[in-house]
Amino acid sequence: MTRQAGKKRALLSVFDKTGVVDLGRELCTLGYTLLSTGGTAAALKDAGVPVVEIARYTGQPEILEGRVKTLHPKVHGGILADLAKESHRADLTRSGIEPFALVIVNLYPFREVAARPGARLEEVIEMIDVGGPAMVRAAAKNHRHVGVVVDPGDYEAVLRELREGGALRDETRFALAVKAFAHTASYDAAIRDELNARLAGTTANVSGALPAPAARPVLPGRLTIEARLVQELRYGENPHQGGALYADTSDISGTVAAARQLQGKDLSFNNIVDLDAAWRAVNEFDRPAAVIVKHNNPCGVGVGASLKDAFIKARQGDPTSAFGGIVAFNRTLDPPAASEAVSIFLECLIAPGYEAAARDVLAEKKNLRVMEAGPARDLFRGLDVRRVTGGYLVQDWDTAVVDMTKARVVTKRRPATEELRALDFAWRVAKHVKSNAIVLALTDRTIGIGAGQMSRVDSVRLAIMKSLVPVKGAVMASDAFFPFRDGIDEAARAGVAAVAQPGGSLKDSEVIAAADERGMAMVFTDVRHFRH
Repeated sequence: MTRQAGKKRALLSVFDKTGVVDLGRELCTLGYTLLSTGGTAAALKDAGVPVVEIARYTGQPEILEGRVKTLHPKVHGGILADLAKESHRADLTRSGIEPFALVIVNLYPFREVAARPGARLEEVIEMIDVGGPAMVRAAAKNHRHVGVVVDPGDYEAVLRELREGGALRDETRFALAVKAFAHTASYDAAIRDELNARLAGTTANVSGALPAPAARPVLPGRLTIEARLVQELRYGENPHQGGALYADTSDISGTVAAARQLQGKDLSFNNIVDLDAAWRAVNEFDRPAAVIVKHNNPCGVGVGASLKDAFIKARQGDPTSAFGGIVAFNRTLDPPAASEAVSIFLECLIAPGYEAAARDVLAEKKNLRVMEAGPARDLFRGLDVRRVTGGYLVQDWDTAVVDMTKARVVTKRRPATEELRALDFAWRVAKHVKSNAIVLALTDRTIGIGAGQMSRVDSVRLAIMKSLVPVKGAVMASDAFFPFRDGIDEAARAGVAAVAQPGGSLKDSEVIAAADERGMAMVFTDVRHFRH
């Protein structure tokens, strides 16, 4: 343990005042003199905690409506002084500056204000903290002599160490400094991301609300991925790999990363991958829906009048693959659906919420991992980022929506109303299936899914082979165009009545002719849904 800087003086300037009064009171008991800024000083004074206002110490009142409070040599000199250097100590004496041993600072709530619906740019700009990060960085830089605390959750541990040893240990101050730099880096990244979003495709007016976004986002010149550790996993995709789950530092409510585990064994890396795939897919639907996923692919999807009905349809789509699957529901789970779900072996289950009686049913399966996500919200926030050797691939999310009633009919026969409903259902599922993706469906369920084949015709054959009911009268959705007519010929022989595909092949005319020869209806969506 090394000596902390100079006299026992602590600087407190916090927006989040959680625990600051108790902290200040205890620091006074430990012999610290407290210096503070306006709002923090007022909170301490109101609680009867002795405090010196920064303006009184510096002789410089706050100016510019509080924009300049602590940007003063008597503040930053007291934070940055290396007390091991005689020249620094002499500078402090000559300038009448006293050193700080502790700097307790947290920043303006930029993220929270920026996330408010309709937040104006001028409001967001005012939440860009300047003095706070400057003090945090200064204290973190000088961690050999100064302890910097940016998280109210650390107050008790800091106080405990001060009580027991009279000062913070070297390793504690270093750890706090690392956390402080991570805090300011995250804060700056949030500012950059928000302003970049507002820049996208337009010039923002500082007195106006956020302009309508452009068709494609302006991707950042530099990419900073900011995340916090949520949980360490037993291993990664395989037992010889390490693994952990990290979460965005923004509001992530309604997502898999924020979901609460209610029961069951620890989640694995692969569980989380599959939970995310199922959660994204099930929230494509407005009606009560169930999605069963295996190896990051839907193997059965159903919608119905109830969650139980939806699950039965999803399971019937591929009962063999459903065994040991991951299931997602898009409504609060009720007892009938819970009872139906646990009638087969499942690894994980995720839903927005659970009725108490449904929890009782699920509790009978002690190993079943049950996740509560809350209402789904903004599942495609931010950017889609993938690691490649030496870099990253970045894109905006595939959120394209197709109105099937307005899709281009390219065959002689137009799809009937029921066929359009079925095509809409199949198309929503195909978006979530690994390419080459083929989905055979009725209006309310999948009956065969061909995923991940290297040729599209093989995906068609696989989907037909997987179907346990007659394909005659069903529809087919393809995530990308048919390069040849063979896929249509295979589907027609099985009895497929209508097809949805993006179109765009050099052989579109031959593909359309194949459909016309068999009396099939075909629509072009003009949207591709590759998923690699």
